[in-house]
Amino acid sequence: MALENAGLTKIVRAQIARRSIDTSLLSINVIGGVVHLIGVLRPVRGNPNIDLTEEMNHISTILRQKGAREVVWDVSLRV
Repeated sequence: MALENAGLTKIVRAQIARRSIDTSLLSINVIGGVVHLIGVLRPVRGNPNIDLTEEMNHISTILRQKGAREVVWDVSLRV
């Protein structure tokens, strides 16, 4: 299970890195196939028109397709 969680953590980091969001204040934990994203989510500088809720939904959909059982967002959105 730990190996599965580590692999899923890599996938999470890769998917988030592809988006125009600043995740420097975001913690990623994967436990039993459940992805927990905790912290602050904000657009990257110079890209203030990003819809963070839409980005979260898109990331969640992709992660479920890649094997996550559930995606839990415990974040504050900053614009």
